Amino acid sequence: MNRIPFLKMHGLGNDFVVIDRRSGPARGLALDARQIRRISDRRLGVGCDQFILIDPAEDDPLAAGGADAVMRIHNADGGEVEACGNATRCVGFLLMAETGLARTTIATAAGHLLASADGEGTAAGLITVDMGPARLDWQQIPLSGPADTLHLADTLRLADTLRLDGVSEGPLTDPVAVNVGNPHVVFFVDDAEAVDLERLGPPLEHHPAFPRRTNVEVVHLIGPDRIRMRVWERGVGITAACGTGACAAAIAAIRRGLTGRTVQVVLDGGPLSITWTDDNRVLMSGPVATSFEGTLDPSLLA
Repeated sequence: MNRIPFLKMHGLGNDFVVIDRRSGPARGLALDARQIRRISDRRLGVGCDQFILIDPAEDDPLAAGGADAVMRIHNADGGEVEACGNATRCVGFLLMAETGLARTTIATAAGHLLASADGEGTAAGLITVDMGPARLDWQQIPLSGPADTLHLADTLRLADTLRLDGVSEGPLTDPVAVNVGNPHVVFFVDDAEAVDLERLGPPLEHHPAFPRRTNVEVVHLIGPDRIRMRVWERGVGITAACGTGACAAAIAAIRRGLTGRTVQVVLDGGPLSITWTDDNRVLMSGPVATSFEGTLDPSLLA
């Protein structure tokens, strides 16, 4: 079996194994969830938060309507997910560096996403992605039943049904639900650093209110139009950054009247700039980086 080339990339520490299946030894490579889990394992494989596949747009249903390439996203647990903002910036960077253009369209399970280069272009490593519209209706999250997504606890009695210390009696109350290509629940707290996400993330991710599970963000205000966010990612755990989570947190803050429509979101790995436009587009800007490149040993693909 040929050795399969890969790139290790990250956006603010949210890290990815990226395999390009458009040509070369990886073309047509089929991977199952077990193999993806093995490659994503930080002790037994390469290690990553998300595993990214770049596919050709030709004849791919996801690319219908026009796209330069298709991006498929798997969490470290092997499950395929709809969207990943930091990975979209990384793939956008690669495609623009390849073509020399300042814009590229990427097809995903969450729709077509437009990436563009800021400042000095791809050489600066600062990429903006139009993540599409914010989805705010309970059916779009999706939730298990009708609810006010701006004050989720009021209609689902989320805190009461969890029956967990620190949730029913602690800081995690009255969340906001947002979908930015994937589901999120955002809690505003006095101090995001003090929340035990390692303990509270798993039951929230798997709460029956969220039939497709959910990502979990805890957020506090740190200044005008500036918020601090920590995240528990669905199928991964605590990560240094989450692009769609930053979008969701900013949208929640804007909906609550806590900030203006452009928000700096400070994550463990650094800041992202999020703008929610008047016509309901969500724009995310931030850096990307390549850590190293390599080839996968055939034993990882067995």
